[in-house]
Amino acid sequence: MATLAPPNTRIADLNDRCRMGLDRTARIVATRDCLATIAKGDRNMDMIIAQARVLKAVRDYRFAPDERSERDFGSLELDGETIFFKIDYYDAAMEFGSEDPADASITTRVLTIMLARDY
Repeated sequence: MATLAPPNTRIADLNDRCRMGLDRTARIVATRDCLATIAKGDRNMDMIIAQARVLKAVRDYRFAPDERSERDFGSLELDGETIFFKIDYYDAAMEFGSEDPADASITTRVLTIMLARDY
């Protein structure tokens, strides 16, 4: 008989999938201020490169091995700026909070990336 992972562990695994870009239903947003600060320029190409660099930094982020959290929040440094990322849980219609974030079939994850000063 298979045993189910504790909800906290299941949520952490789903959040990792979201951060890695493997959750097709997730939404990933970065604040304009975050991208503009990292871009160091105002051309579209500067913003695209900044977005790629920020996403890579979030995907490369490693939580402490003994951390037992849902891994829904992190803080990292990029180009001398402190960047926060946060994952929130919504229902499939994105109207209300999810009743069970451990159930991927009823939860839409939203990963928001921002500068620490914007939090």
